[in-house]
Amino acid sequence: MNTPHTSDIFEILSKGQFICSNSSDTFIRKLYGIIDEGQTFETLYTYFLKINFILEKGNEYYHFTRNEPKVSLERKIETAYKWIDIIDFFKTYDNSFVSGFRFTISEIDAQLSTNSNLKAKLDGLKRYTQKNSSHVAIISKVIDLLIKDNFVELQDEIASTYKVLASFNYLEELISIIHIPEEIADEIPE
Repeated sequence: MNTPHTSDIFEILSKGQFICSNSSDTFIRKLYGIIDEGQTFETLYTYFLKINFILEKGNEYYHFTRNEPKVSLERKIETAYKWIDIIDFFKTYDNSFVSGFRFTISEIDAQLSTNSNLKAKLDGLKRYTQKNSSHVAIISKVIDLLIKDNFVELQDEIASTYKVLASFNYLEELISIIHIPEEIADEIPE
């Protein structure tokens, strides 16, 4: 196979990371361009499939999935709940919290004093952080989770500005496929 940077692509994706079109990292954007070019995706898909990795294309991002034996359903549900809670918090902060959105922790913290709904959702996120932390510490920990899983990146260290990556679409798609029939929608407590 003559695809450049195959080992770099594997190194990133095999760690559960994403390769996004809107990353601030020029090398990541370069890798995205390589995968997205012509027949490269199909070539890489076939190559990685031979070693049990499935190259998946999302909306402006790439990632790996694997055919795995039945993993603990409970663990998957807990992870889905975590991401739903986190997305709910950030969408409450700003409904336009999507790929390309830029924000700072101080902007979110400032909104907590005037938005009781946002504050309640932040309190709900304590289960994923240290319970007795300050608001800023909880927000920072949640952002660290998003950075670790490559959904957000620190764009400007001096201004402490973060950028939502295209891989965030993955989380939104995860939630959008949840279907709640109308006849039971009223039975679910909020």
